Amino acid sequence: MGMNGAQIGGAALGGALVAVVGPGWVLAVDAAAFAVAGALRSLLDVRAVAQREPGGGMLRDLREGWREFVGRPWLWSIVVQFSVVNAVVGAAESVFGPLVAEDHLGGARPWGLALAAFGAGTVLGALLMVRWRPRRMLLAGSLCVLPLALPSAALAVPVPVGPLAVVMFLVGVSVEVFGVSWMIALRQEIPEDKLSRVSAYDWFGSVAMVPLATALAGPAEEAFGRSASLWGCSALILALTLAVLTVPDVRRLRRRETEPVAEGGPAAAADTDPEPVSPR
Repeated sequence: MGMNGAQIGGAALGGALVAVVGPGWVLAVDAAAFAVAGALRSLLDVRAVAQREPGGGMLRDLREGWREFVGRPWLWSIVVQFSVVNAVVGAAESVFGPLVAEDHLGGARPWGLALAAFGAGTVLGALLMVRWRPRRMLLAGSLCVLPLALPSAALAVPVPVGPLAVVMFLVGVSVEVFGVSWMIALRQEIPEDKLSRVSAYDWFGSVAMVPLATALAGPAEEAFGRSASLWGCSALILALTLAVLTVPDVRRLRRRETEPVAEGGPAAAADTDPEPVSPR
């Protein structure tokens, strides 16, 4: 909620500053903010963190993490899904979105407001997940990935800034439902001493294609047109999400009201009970 709350004011402020002082100065402020955020890490008190025994080296750690990663179909299938989903969403928001805003919405300010609406949606989604505990968390989370196809479709039309902000707000809610569900699944199913290695593969797979998609966004617009490229982004998100929903473990993995997997302990197998998901 803290990170998502910062997006609300950050996106709106960024759009306003771009309109007033230009993007170069805003990027300079952004860089300075990263430096300040990095310096704040020096204030973290880690004395209460238990000491770890030395590992067997980086290559061994990579092999152990890879075995944990590929041994769970729900895990690698969703990471493969998001390697493409994050890529096309990144291309739509960082390349096509500003172009549509400049040509049809009035510039950086309305685009910043639309991104701020997304941030507000993520805050509401986080508040929702404080209370809602879907038993089949990955099923609920994956269904909430489907709305990520809406912003690209809205930009392809394109819709006015008001409806676009509503779409972005709803997508913010849904993506946060997935995010919390995903974090719970990792914490519940991955042994604690393997979690950082599995998370590394998760993050690498999830962002690996973002630079490529961003670089190809311009050539795609020249080859197919902006609207067709955006519709293609929506189609990819829908197709991959529906494909992930065919994975049995994604549909059946249940949330347990117990302690997470202990260090070195086995991860629980996915529940095979075919009952429908029911929130509680």
